[in-house]
Amino acid sequence: MEPSVIVDGVVKRFRIRHVRSLKEIASRAIRGKSEERNEFTALHDISFEIPPGQIVGLIGFNGSGKSTLLKCISGVLTPDEGMVGLRGRVAGLIEVGAGFHPDLTGRENVYLNGAILGMSKEEIDAAFDSIVEFSEIPEFIDTEVKFYSSGMFLRLAFSVAVHTDPDIFLVDEILAVGDEPFQRKCLARIRELHDSGKTLLIVSHDLDMIAKLCERAILLEHGRIVVDGDASEVVARLRAQ
Repeated sequence: MEPSVIVDGVVKRFRIRHVRSLKEIASRAIRGKSEERNEFTALHDISFEIPPGQIVGLIGFNGSGKSTLLKCISGVLTPDEGMVGLRGRVAGLIEVGAGFHPDLTGRENVYLNGAILGMSKEEIDAAFDSIVEFSEIPEFIDTEVKFYSSGMFLRLAFSVAVHTDPDIFLVDEILAVGDEPFQRKCLARIRELHDSGKTLLIVSHDLDMIAKLCERAILLEHGRIVVDGDASEVVARLRAQ
């Protein structure tokens, strides 16, 4: 069976600028000097595959490259080297409110975000009531989302994403934003997706959740894979550091 996710030799670099004031910029321009820039490599030759139906956790300390890697997989960032291959419809919760327009209402953003995630208008029409019901914010659905709290953003964004019926579901630390009852509801839906054969890749600092929810975990350190294996064993490895 072909993998759902292929990550092959992915490298991601960022340029760091050191000029921080207009005075410095003007001084350098007068002297004919350009800005100083250093290059930071966030991901070093990352490779792995995920078969259909597997749930995988990406873990590591802050700055390890977890979110950068997930953004490369989702298409938010483009790798400088290597390639990412995905098979099927992808839905991602990479950042709270991503794909939402602040001046549009919740209702309008359901249609906008659904379309971004690959749903047709007919599919969104059919799922709309269920999306609103799952989000638990029906009284705010016709309110502009710029007035939403981060928790309300999360509820609506998660609800839209899981109703796209994705083949691959990507989640980045976003579950930490909601209140505990809604977190449990989200985790229950994630388990339903897994049970129905969907592929899931989750970034989280909640090691207990990763150990309970995931079959496999990948530990990153300074942009490199340290270990890739059974979730409980990989979590134990990180805790021992």
